[in-house]
Amino acid sequence: MWGVLLALAAFAPAVGQVLGVPGTSVLGLAPPATTKAQISTPAPRSSPAQPSAGKHNGTSQQHVRIRIIKKKKVIMKKRKKLTRPGPVVTARPMMTNSPGGALDLPKEQEPGCPPLGLESLRVLDNQLEASSSQSFGLGPHRGRLNIQSGLEDGDLYDGAWCAEQQDADPWLQVDARHPTRFSGVITQGRNSIWRYDWVTSYKVQFSNDSRTWWGSRNRSSGMDAVFPANSDPETPVLNLLPEPQVARFIRLLPQTWLQGGASCLRAEILACPVSDPNGLFAEALALGSSDPLDFQHHNYKAMRKLMKQVNEQCPNITRIYSIGKSHQGLKLYVMEMSDQPGEHELGEPEVRYVAGMHGNEALGRELLLLLMQFLCHEFLRGDPRVTRLLTETRIHLLPSMNPDGYETAFRRGSELVGWAEGRWNQQGIDLNHNFADLNTPLWEAEDDGLVPDTVPNHHLPLPTYYTLPNATVAPETRAVIEWMKRIPFVLSANLHGGELVVSYPFDMTRTPWAARELTPTPDDVVFRWLSTVYAGTNRAMQDTDRRPCHSQDFSLHGNVINGADWHTVPGSMNDFSYLHTNCFEITVELSCDKFPHKNELPQEWENNKDALLTYLEQVRMGIAGVVRDKDTELGIADAVIAVDGINHDVTTAWGGDYWRLLTPGDYMVTASAEGYHAVTRSCQVTFEEGPVPCNFHLTKTPKQRLRELLAAGAKVPPDLRRRLERLRGQKD
Repeated sequence: MWGVLLALAAFAPAVGQVLGVPGTSVLGLAPPATTKAQISTPAPRSSPAQPSAGKHNGTSQQHVRIRIIKKKKVIMKKRKKLTRPGPVVTARPMMTNSPGGALDLPKEQEPGCPPLGLESLRVLDNQLEASSSQSFGLGPHRGRLNIQSGLEDGDLYDGAWCAEQQDADPWLQVDARHPTRFSGVITQGRNSIWRYDWVTSYKVQFSNDSRTWWGSRNRSSGMDAVFPANSDPETPVLNLLPEPQVARFIRLLPQTWLQGGASCLRAEILACPVSDPNGLFAEALALGSSDPLDFQHHNYKAMRKLMKQVNEQCPNITRIYSIGKSHQGLKLYVMEMSDQPGEHELGEPEVRYVAGMHGNEALGRELLLLLMQFLCHEFLRGDPRVTRLLTETRIHLLPSMNPDGYETAFRRGSELVGWAEGRWNQQGIDLNHNFADLNTPLWEAEDDGLVPDTVPNHHLPLPTYYTLPNATVAPETRAVIEWMKRIPFVLSANLHGGELVVSYPFDMTRTPWAARELTPTPDDVVFRWLSTVYAGTNRAMQDTDRRPCHSQDFSLHGNVINGADWHTVPGSMNDFSYLHTNCFEITVELSCDKFPHKNELPQEWENNKDALLTYLEQVRMGIAGVVRDKDTELGIADAVIAVDGINHDVTTAWGGDYWRLLTPGDYMVTASAEGYHAVTRSCQVTFEEGPVPCNFHLTKTPKQRLRELLAAGAKVPPDLRRRLERLRGQKD
C-alpha cells in the first residue's frame, strides 16, 4: 500500500510539469506563526552582539513529536516548533495553518542532490529574478550563498538580495532552464559590516512556465508550509523538502524577517537534473572530466589512504614524507614526485605546491590530490610532457597545511561550512599572517641606505622575537619554515579559494597602516609573468562571460593583482618565502566557492589542470648553473648570484647549483663567495624553453688560500709569501 502511494506522489510533479498545473507536494512541518517586519533600520555599529531572530519575532520554543516510518520501524524524534504566544503585528492578513501534531513524512528522504550552482556561478545572473530590489547592488544576482559585500553599503556589490521595504509579497526566483528535481534550500542572511538583515521563515513554490505555481504543502492540512530560516546573517541553514519536486522554476517567498531589518537573503538550491526524453529543452552543459581520478573530498584518513595508493602505484617516482605535525597532532604529509625521489640531483630545480593553509578552502587540497594521481597515471602511460616534468624537476605537493581546520570544515559539509569556519588552525591562528615580518626590517634598512652593503637584500634572518619559546607561532608555520630551509625551492604557489585571481608579492603594504597600496618587489616583472601564466591557462579565469565572484572584477586586469594592492597581509608566506629563501611564490585564488561540492570537482580539475602543469614548467625560465672552485672543481655552497639592476640576490645550494628566474633579456650576472674573487659575466635569456646555462669558476683570494694552508699546518709557498709582503707594504 505504501509503495503505491509513494509511487503516485512521486509521479504527480512530473504530470504537473507536462500539464502546467501544480504538483502534489507534501511538507511534514507546521509553520511558525511569526510576523512580517515593516521597518528597516541600520544596526548600531557599537552593538556587541547580533540580536536573536526568535526574540524579535516574539516566538518561544516547544517540542512536538514526529513519527517517522522507515523500514517498518517507528522512530520517535524531537523537533523544535516556533509558536506565537501573544498578539503580533502583520503587514497583511495572517495565513493560519493547522496545529502541529503527528506528521506524515515520505518513507525516504534524498538529501543527496548537489547544489544548482548559485555559489559557484554556474547559475547565471539572468537566471535570477525577484519581485523587487532595494538597489542594483542588492539585486537578485547578489542572492548567492556566501557572496561577500564590498566595504561600503549601497555600492554595486552588496552582500545579498534585499526586497524593497514596500514590497508586501517579496520573492526570489531561480530559473533552472531545464526540468529539475528540487530537493532542498540553503539560506543565509545579508553579508554586511553595517547592518543586520536576515529572513526568519519562507515558503517555497515551483512552476514550469513561471505563471502557474504550486507550493510545498503540509499533508495533514493542505496549507502552504513555512520553512524556518536564519537566526544570524552568516550561518547557512538547510531545509530539505520531504518530497522533492520536479519543475523548471523555484521561488523563495520570505514570510518573516528580523524585526527592524529587511527581507534579505542569500541562497543555494539543491537540485538533481531530470531526463528530458522529448528533447523539449536545450541540453544542459555536463560537468566532467575524462581523467580516471578520484573526484571526491578526502578527510585526513582518506587523504592518507589515497596518497599511499599513489605511492604504491608509482613507487619509482613517488615518496611520502612528513614535515611536522599540526596542533592536534595530525601529520603534514608531502608527496614528492621525481625520477629520483628522496635526493636532490645537482642542477635539478625544486618546486612546491602548498594547499589548505586555510582549512575551509578545500579546492586546493583536492586539486593537489588529483595532480599526484594524474602525474602518476600519465607517467605510466608514457606521456612525454609529464615524463619530462618528472625527470627534470623535483616536485613537492603539500595538500593540507592546516589539517585541523579542514577536519572542522569537512564535518560541516561543503554547503554548510559557511565562509569562515575552519579557516584558522586549532589555536585560532590565521597561518597566512603567522610568518615572520621581514618586510619591515628590510624597508627600514633601505631607507637608511644600508642595503645591500651592510644589510643583505636576501635571506633575511628571523627576528629575535620570533624565535622565542613563547612567540605566537603555530606548529604548522614552524614546520613549513624548517621545510623551506631544508630544500632549495625555486618556485612555489600557495593555493587558496574564495576568489578567481592570482596575486603576487609583496603582500604587505610599505606604508604603515595602509589598507592597500601597490608594493612591488625588485622582481616585479618575473612575478607578473608567473601570475599571468597561471591566470592565462586557467579556464575559469579566461571565461569572458563569467561574472565577478564578490566585489571586485579582476578580469579588468587580466585576473592578476599585486597582493598589497588588493589588501595588506603582514606575515604572509609569499613575502617570507621571497625574503628568507630563494623561492618565488604566488597565491592562486582558485574558485569563487571555497568548498565546492564534489560534483564540481571534475570541472574544477579541468579548469586548473593545464595551469598547474604550465606553472611548474616555469621553473625552466631564466638562468641556471653551478658555481665551482677553479682549482678543485667542487661546488661552492652559499655563493651569491647578483643580477645588475635587480636589488634581490639568490644563493647556491650545497652542491653549488643555483637557479635564477628571469624574463627574456640580456643580464650582467655576478657570482661571489666568501674567500673568492667575484666573477661577472653576461648571460642572455631567450624565449627558447629551458634555463640558459650560466656557470662560474671562482678563484680563491690569497688570504683564503693562506687560511687554508695554515689550517692544514703547511708552510706558506715563497710566491705567496712575497705577494703578501708586497700587499703589506702597499698598506704601509
